[in-house]
Amino acid sequence: MGPREPELAGQTAVVLGGSAGIGLETARRARAEGAEVILAARNPDRLARAAAEVGARDTAAFDATDPERLEEFFGGLPGAVDHVMVTAGRPYYAPLAELDLDRARRSLDDEFWLPVRVARLATGRVRPGGGLIFMSGTGGRHAAIGLGIIGAVTAALPALVANLALEIAPIRVNLVAPGFVDTPLSAELLADGLEARRERLRAALPIGRVVGPEDVAALAVHLMVNTALTGATYDVDGGQQFAPEAWS
Repeated sequence: MGPREPELAGQTAVVLGGSAGIGLETARRARAEGAEVILAARNPDRLARAAAEVGARDTAAFDATDPERLEEFFGGLPGAVDHVMVTAGRPYYAPLAELDLDRARRSLDDEFWLPVRVARLATGRVRPGGGLIFMSGTGGRHAAIGLGIIGAVTAALPALVANLALEIAPIRVNLVAPGFVDTPLSAELLADGLEARRERLRAALPIGRVVGPEDVAALAVHLMVNTALTGATYDVDGGQQFAPEAWS
């Protein structure tokens, strides 16, 4: 029995937010499966390092939440692509009394309107049977002080994705929902509390370990490969949503 053929050979994957964390790991895994990758991210220096690390075919340094720059990027793609994964943006947590409305609007732009814009731009640029992969999370499914904005987006995205899958078919659309993932963004958000969070999760999660970007990347690449999957939300949180002690 010979070596297994790469499952994405001859395909092209675009990763928005591909310079670190889940996006970078997905690009790395897609490359290992034979895909050409195009990386986009805000920070040009970090993007250049990521591109060199994975052997990206091309890069673009811009803010994906800027509608004009996003349209310019899609219009400048060198031909049709097969997959677009969006990991750009970051969640906004704040109790109502401290809510910064400008930041909340920017978060909604990142988490909700960016997928809408990408879906509109995908028609004619993503090959039939290829797909879009967006990010959500399982943490926003439980009510807690400070989770109002992210909770609303978490509830809305599965409905959005299901409808987009019908509207832009035969392009496929899927949603990946992690819990806590041990990424540079998590380290930035938690700062000195990172290791305590890791220890709490190791003790609480049914899988007995912390979810890493490679776990999410494995799911994302499976969604690229399996052309029967569309319009659905896929959890990859190590059982965090079923372990209340993991949220304490």
